[in-house]
Amino acid sequence: MSGSPPELPIAVRGALMPTSQQLVINRRGSAVWEVESSRGHYAVKLGYPIEATAEWPAQPWTALAPAREGAVLYRLGYLSAFGEWERGTWNFQPWHLGPDLYRVWEPCRRPDSSIAPHASVALGCVEALAELHAMGWAHGDVQPAHFIIGPERTHLIDLALARGGPVPEQYDFPFRGCLVHYEAPEIARSVLATGEAEPTQEADVYALGASLLISATGWRAVEYPDDAPRAVQRKAVADGRRRPVKAPGELGKLIDRMLSHAPEDRPTICEVRKALSHL
Repeated sequence: MSGSPPELPIAVRGALMPTSQQLVINRRGSAVWEVESSRGHYAVKLGYPIEATAEWPAQPWTALAPAREGAVLYRLGYLSAFGEWERGTWNFQPWHLGPDLYRVWEPCRRPDSSIAPHASVALGCVEALAELHAMGWAHGDVQPAHFIIGPERTHLIDLALARGGPVPEQYDFPFRGCLVHYEAPEIARSVLATGEAEPTQEADVYALGASLLISATGWRAVEYPDDAPRAVQRKAVADGRRRPVKAPGELGKLIDRMLSHAPEDRPTICEVRKALSHL
């Protein structure tokens, strides 16, 4: 979207009556605002279609993602609202205070650091994902930026790609994979073969393992050139070109199991939680 960032839709301004607002993200297909009002502290997401370029195909689904996420949040019983604006859809939901997983473990990644990744941080992420799985859903887009480490608990955000129950047909769209760094081999294989895949809880466990690994060490789970085309990246993931896990101690051993090539060889999220609770 060229030019100035989109403004908050009239419906959102009327519902929240902002006393302050700050644009946090404005990137391909998505804008996120932090909004404060007498009614609370909110994240407002706006979606719009991505037009085709020489590097990227058109992605009209990005316009639907905020409404789809709002519908998922509603089905899960969380506070949210969603609707349409002139270029796409919007939602608002509670704003969660805190840094994300990658930022929290930044000291662990410094050269010659003696700081080990703390199991309690990993456990908080696991518990947030386990809560979603217990409700019968798969997230589909697990990555470090989607775990917000709050003062009281960890929140798992960005549920636009989640699967586990019906959402309004006019806001639904196929799952075409996620960030390849966190994509399970079976997801990468399906996307390469058909252009689509089905998110699963097993794939979420893989993605969480990859998220813990890169946050703790700075290394991706799978080796491929940084500037490789996405299809080449996916082929490396599908073929299982995995790096050795160098996260320390028992956490490293657990991550290694979570990154197993075959879904049936990975622990469930409940098994991961049980293992972490003993570290």
